[in-house]
Amino acid sequence: MKKRSILLINATVLFAAVACNTSKNATTDQPTETQKETEETIANTGKPMRSDIIVDKFADIQVLRFKVDSWNKLSLKQKQLAYYLSQAGLCGRDINYDQNNAHNLEIRKALEAIYSNYQGNKTTDEWLSFETWSKQVFFSNGIHHHYGMDKLQPTFSREFFVQLLKESKGTLTDKTLDMLFDPSMDAKRKVKNPDVDMVVASANNFYGEGVTQKMVEDFYAKLIDPKNERPIEYGLNSTLILKDGKLVEDVWKLNGRYSKSIEKIIFWLEKAVDVAENPEQGAALKKLIQYYQTGDLKIWDEYNVLWATATKGDIDYINGFIEVYGDALGKRANYESIVQINDFEASQRMAVLAQNAQWFEDNSPLMKEHKKEKVVGVSYKVVQVVSESGDAAPSTPIGVNLPNNNWIRQEHGSKSVSLGNLIEAYENAGGPAILEEFCFDADEVERAKKYGAKAGKMHTALHEVIGHASGQINKGIGQPAETLKNYASTLEEARADLVGLYYIMDPKMVDLGLIESLDLGKAEYEAYIRNGLLTQLQRLELGQNLEEEHMQNRQLVASWVYEKGRKDNVIELVFKNDKRYYKINDFSKLRVLFGELLKEIQRIKSEGDYNAGKELVEKYGVIVDPETHTEVLERVKPLNIAPYNGFVYPVFVPITNDKGEITDIKLENYQSFIEQMLYYGKNYSFE
Repeated sequence: MKKRSILLINATVLFAAVACNTSKNATTDQPTETQKETEETIANTGKPMRSDIIVDKFADIQVLRFKVDSWNKLSLKQKQLAYYLSQAGLCGRDINYDQNNAHNLEIRKALEAIYSNYQGNKTTDEWLSFETWSKQVFFSNGIHHHYGMDKLQPTFSREFFVQLLKESKGTLTDKTLDMLFDPSMDAKRKVKNPDVDMVVASANNFYGEGVTQKMVEDFYAKLIDPKNERPIEYGLNSTLILKDGKLVEDVWKLNGRYSKSIEKIIFWLEKAVDVAENPEQGAALKKLIQYYQTGDLKIWDEYNVLWATATKGDIDYINGFIEVYGDALGKRANYESIVQINDFEASQRMAVLAQNAQWFEDNSPLMKEHKKEKVVGVSYKVVQVVSESGDAAPSTPIGVNLPNNNWIRQEHGSKSVSLGNLIEAYENAGGPAILEEFCFDADEVERAKKYGAKAGKMHTALHEVIGHASGQINKGIGQPAETLKNYASTLEEARADLVGLYYIMDPKMVDLGLIESLDLGKAEYEAYIRNGLLTQLQRLELGQNLEEEHMQNRQLVASWVYEKGRKDNVIELVFKNDKRYYKINDFSKLRVLFGELLKEIQRIKSEGDYNAGKELVEKYGVIVDPETHTEVLERVKPLNIAPYNGFVYPVFVPITNDKGEITDIKLENYQSFIEQMLYYGKNYSFE
């Protein structure tokens, strides 16, 4: 799962999903395993903007550039491995576009034609509107907002767009044009509303024409045995379609759906096998190739066991159909890829966290029967990203914990990584000071400035390493995707966040040398409550409720502890100059409340209590108070904050000798955002 980066008002870190493959998501929050778990990491420090880091800014997005300091420390063979893995990752880019909406590839190719060929006036209001909209489409891997999922509605005329296409030799069908300019068509990529048919209402491309939510649920109810203690991730890698009146899975594999892209992915993975750092890494890569060739989810599980236990190398990767945040039913996964280098010094400092995973499990507030007797195979590294693609880019997680299949995590363990150089780029980008706007007093501001960045990183580490690895499901209870359904991801992200919140104020953290003072924990508590109850609302348009899992999770946690602590005035709502602030009066009691909620959410997961999970999410995590929302939007508007961040990525430049042999590989990172999008379209488009 992923932890994604969402604008948290921490001092220097905005919290983003791991996927939990805290994913995907990157604000330092989330999503989980890939906490691509999103998005929430950098806060604003009042430092001046860094023009060498900030590449572009449009709509609600800021595009950054990052460094890879460890690259020149690698051997040639290691550079080749990272290069081949990165090429494999980029070859799946088309898949993610098509998964997000059936019209996306057609639209993207039309935009590429316009940027490549249009010679007309590029200073008019309509062109500037088109430019902003098209950048949003590229950033979101399609026509729906990458986080909010609403359609990116053009603010220029249809006539202007048709003229652009005509003068650029680009084409779009009338059906696609109708959809683009009609707000009622394909209005939202993913609809999470239990009162509607979420399959029919969602505009993603995971389900074929005529398929309904009930059909999907009935189809898998017949296949899944809830007593199977080692189930596959049903539906993970296929489009469910009607064929001759019957539901069938159109599997994403070689000689199946997306075969052209998968053939290229396999080509580069085979080259990666030849330069693997060790036999374990090579065996995992071979198994991944076999999975792409067959689409067999049992082989996917076999691969994940090999991958999770292959921890010796300095180069690692994530590649496949992994995070299910894009599917309202939580079954089908978007394609993604991350290639990373171990940050040796930082990983060594944080190794103590994984080494003490059993202590954290034993001392958690969970019910005894919900604790793991033996936590196995937990690894944690701080890494430097060299390449990301698919659902992991340009908006990226800052932390990842995988695999997602619960039985593999329980029996074989998991890998957690923190994407260190991306977090560093967030911090260095700086931005206008907003702490004073939402912190209650000078003490809170000072704590945020002193500890905010470290606190955000530590919470992410706890979320990924300890949070997602903790707890167990009762025997005979099915997997959360089946028992908790559309609420599974929100509850899992909340659970992992609560583990981090509970332990970041534990004296054991000081004893282990992971934090210097419990004041760091206080700073994280304040940042989390600020974000969960106030600042994250800047990401929504007025009148919207929360649907994205990580945003739901943060509001759920913050609202629940605020309500439960009102009797003892644990958190106080204070008005100053007609502005609302949340003041924490008792950090110790707040920690107890975090523990109580963690215990209940683990019970819900362990027992598969759908009704209790639904009640928690719907009561605390969905509804936005319009008065609070209006106020937040008014307060942030003058600050000119971009609540979402993403990246341009290095380009690999192989150096060859007269025989065509690679003698070195350089990294170049100079492209503008649009230049990179066109470069990718030209070199990695196969569908």
